[in-house]
Amino acid sequence: MSDRDVNNDIRNNQNTDAEFQDLNEILKVRRMKLSELQKNGKDPFKIVKYDVTHSTKYIVDNFESMEGTVVSIAGRLMSKRGMGKASFCDVRDRDGKIQIYVKMDEVGAESYEEFKKFDIGDIVGVKGEVFRTHKGEISVKVQEITLLSKSLQPLPEKWHGLKDVDLRYRQRYVDLIVNPDVRKTFIIRSKIIKAVRKFLDDRGFLEVETPLLNTIPGGAAAKPFITHHNTLDIDMYLRIAPELYLKRLIVGGLEKVYEMGRMFRNEGMSVKHNPEFTLMEVYEAYTDYKGMMELTEQLISTVAQEVLGTTKITYQGQEIDLTPPWKRMTMVEAVEKYAGVNFNNITSDEEARQIAEEKKVHIEGNLTKGEVLNLMFEEFAEEHLVQPTFIMDYPVEVSPLTKRKPDMPSFTERFELFITSREMANAYSELNDPIDQKERFLAQVAKREAGDEEANMMDDDFITALEYGMPPTGGLGVGIDRLVMLLTDSYSIRDVLLFPTMKPKD
Repeated sequence: MSDRDVNNDIRNNQNTDAEFQDLNEILKVRRMKLSELQKNGKDPFKIVKYDVTHSTKYIVDNFESMEGTVVSIAGRLMSKRGMGKASFCDVRDRDGKIQIYVKMDEVGAESYEEFKKFDIGDIVGVKGEVFRTHKGEISVKVQEITLLSKSLQPLPEKWHGLKDVDLRYRQRYVDLIVNPDVRKTFIIRSKIIKAVRKFLDDRGFLEVETPLLNTIPGGAAAKPFITHHNTLDIDMYLRIAPELYLKRLIVGGLEKVYEMGRMFRNEGMSVKHNPEFTLMEVYEAYTDYKGMMELTEQLISTVAQEVLGTTKITYQGQEIDLTPPWKRMTMVEAVEKYAGVNFNNITSDEEARQIAEEKKVHIEGNLTKGEVLNLMFEEFAEEHLVQPTFIMDYPVEVSPLTKRKPDMPSFTERFELFITSREMANAYSELNDPIDQKERFLAQVAKREAGDEEANMMDDDFITALEYGMPPTGGLGVGIDRLVMLLTDSYSIRDVLLFPTMKPKD
């Protein structure tokens, strides 16, 4: 980042003129220190390697066996105390931090004078003996200290504490340096993803990869991002879901597959939505949506237990019990409970629209009874679904890829999982009838031609795949970012994405 960018950030954060001038001076001093090092042949940026023997956390956790051991650690200098003939500092690496004790008699006068010029934020290598101070703090008595990288920017906590949320997301690297809880969130995220994969791998699922560039954006109702392939001279779409490719693999006989990866939807942004997000989809032959419910319960509760050590968590002050089994309700039951309307007693689309208007639910166009039911559910029921709840049996109109219920053909064998009033997962008994699937695609095409940019396109090759025969199959989609939000008590999706989508600065 240039000095100009730094100065702009400072103005944007409403620092005083005095702070602005002080920071300008600090920037100059740090560059002068670097220039001096370079002139003396001690350019830290020319160091290519430093041998690290232990992490700070390992030393602290195993002090009894480590006491008296000579170790080499490396990390960022986070504080300095005392500057006479001895100093105490804190060094932070990925796993934690440890105090170091730098004494002139130990490192030599010349080395100590060089050390005194180190700045907070510099990256250092330290070789020394593990010991405990008189005050009981586990530390490293330094024998050698090496400047590995010069920090030319002061850490923000000295100035404005990185309180600007927008700046935290834009400069995640600084956020990770000064906010240990943020670093912990992303370490937990990695553990969650690892635990999800292990759960599925242990149950015989095969992880696969499907294209990110699609000629048809299928598998979900969403507006895609459009790009252009120069060689083929065709428009292509960043995928909105991997569903149709994964079901082709079920046709091919792989039977149990999953994919976890980035999806792209050209839609609004909120605390729950980012245009680029991580989704996992799972498909298993010879089961149905009830089998997917059991899989979902076991998956999420197992991951919580493995990563957090419990299935009882707190999210934004609410206690959530992830212990199976979870509550199950049909959409009709949920709307009756929370809106006081029994859709089993409604006989026409017109009657459904009239009731919605009476309930002050906004209606656009000639919506069907099923579409109105879905709107009523979103309006009146979702906010009440705090504890894990499966909402089952969605209308066929809003489920174009789902098998109909044999005894209720206007509904489908589909569920969505809600926790903390948010959708966490979506699953079907997958539609494997190619004739029915084609008819539903045609209905989606009609919607698209009428102006619905989120409606599905016709995918003739997928119809062909179904014509070869797909076994009865259960499919599941889990929003990984939302799962991480739940298990890390994070309010916004941006808090669990290392680099969320941001509007460029002017």
